[in-house]
Amino acid sequence: MADTRVPERVPTVVVDDVHVTYTVQGAGGSAGPAGGAGGAAARLLGKVRPRRRAGGGAAPGTRTVHAVKGVSFAAYKGEAIGLIGSNGSGKSTLLKAVAGLLPPSQGRIYTQGQPSLLGVNAALMSDLTGERNVILGGLAMGMTRAEIHARYQEIVDFSGINEKGDFISLPMRTYSSGMGARLRFSIAASKSHDVLLIDEALATGDARFRARSQERINRLREEAGTVFLVSHSNSTIRQTCDRAVWLEAGTVLMDGPAGEVIDAYEAYMKRK
Repeated sequence: MADTRVPERVPTVVVDDVHVTYTVQGAGGSAGPAGGAGGAAARLLGKVRPRRRAGGGAAPGTRTVHAVKGVSFAAYKGEAIGLIGSNGSGKSTLLKAVAGLLPPSQGRIYTQGQPSLLGVNAALMSDLTGERNVILGGLAMGMTRAEIHARYQEIVDFSGINEKGDFISLPMRTYSSGMGARLRFSIAASKSHDVLLIDEALATGDARFRARSQERINRLREEAGTVFLVSHSNSTIRQTCDRAVWLEAGTVLMDGPAGEVIDAYEAYMKRK
């Protein structure tokens, strides 16, 4: 008799009523809610309120941003989930919270294994060569020197940064932002992850790099990992992800099949 039981879905990330707040600096003591870069970011990211000092007054030039507001969802092994939403909706902030880089001010985040935000973002150093950063990034992800050596050429070839010269031997500060993003993704993608968090990396490079990146994400999913992708390219989300979570002003408006969520989001943007 055939086994008709549905395979158990194994959660890798559980986000339970998570709120994230942080403080941004204004342009100076005279900058109000509408002034300076901090004020602009605060207007985009959500509700703004003055930060209170111990004596009861507002700290000059600072604002507290409530960027993520009561978000809850579960992610499962083998899923690729796109986070979509307009600028300042809380997508990147939520990724950083899942990665453990921003502590929730309320709620809990549970993860299986160690989430990697592009694996090595914090480890790469602009004054070191690309070659040294490949080694440093690999070590930061827990790879041995032998594993890094074995995968080194594949990482460089995947990134494509040497196609127009020996850029891998130059300091990363000489790279364009796109070259740096491609190398970061290439290092991160050289190792399987329980949870891999990607913020806009696939928006860089040519069509060949984007195709290679999407193929690698599919391989990561097959290796029982979970991938989160933030991208302003809806076509990238459609091609890469089977599920999407739509955030606006820090709250979840829709969570479901990627095509349906993106259709609803695009219709919403046309009405705005």
